[in-house]
Order: sequence, then C-alpha cells, then structure tokens
Amino acid sequence: MRSRPIFWKLSAALSLAAVLPACAPVAVTAIGVGASAGIQHTVSGIAYRTFSAPLPDVRAAVRGALDHMQIKVAGTYKIDKGVRFKARTSDREIEIDLEVLTPNATRMTSTARNGLLMDSATATEIVRQTLRALAAQQKEAGATGL
Repeated sequence: MRSRPIFWKLSAALSLAAVLPACAPVAVTAIGVGASAGIQHTVSGIAYRTFSAPLPDVRAAVRGALDHMQIKVAGTYKIDKGVRFKARTSDREIEIDLEVLTPNATRMTSTARNGLLMDSATATEIVRQTLRALAAQQKEAGATGL
C-alpha cells in the first residue's frame, strides 16, 4: 500500500517534465516582441540597435540622451571604427559603443553595470532615449531645411 503514493509522486513529476518544454514557444514569442521594438538584447543584458544615421548624428543623440537622463559622461574614447562613451551614475558604470557600419548606418551597444550585475533596463532606456533624441534632431533639421 505504501508504494501507491510514490507512484503518484513519480507520475506527477514525469507529467510536469513533459509539460515544461511547452514554455519554449512563450520565450520565442517574448524574443519576437523585443525584436519588434527595434532593440536587441543578449542574455548578458547588453542592448543593441542599428541607426540609419551617420556616426556624428548618433554621437550627438547619445550626448542628448545622457544629458536628458542626467547621466554624467566620464569620457569619450576612439575605438576601432567608432567611439566609446564611458559614463556613470551614483551606482552604475555605463559604456556605450558606436560603430560605423556604413556612412549612413551606426550600430550602438549599451551596457550598464551595478558591480557585477548587468542592468538591462538602464541599457535599454539609454538606447530608447538616443532614438528619441535622434528623431528630434532629424525633425529639427527638416524644419530648418538642412
């Protein structure tokens, strides 16, 4: 009689194991939703986006985004094919790389760390604010006829 409860526990565990792989489509859907927003993420918490704009325009937009967010720029550095921003808040180290892909395409990589932990929310918001600043620049340039 004691073997019956063990049988039910084993059956429940096997049933649960059979259902868990069904979560994969949910994860794939979530990835698709994130991609549709135009910002790609890696498992490590890095936010990526490619802008249809030259490096100088994206660089100015990054500065505008960081100013808007009141994030202090610690320095800018020349890197292979682009520029790197180092910035900080009271408890975050931020690094933004801009890489020239073509004369009219610039790839942005944004990372934010809180010690050893990655902060993907802050990295993503920096990309979003850069997009907003770039759109405002382009609208202003269109209004002035440049």
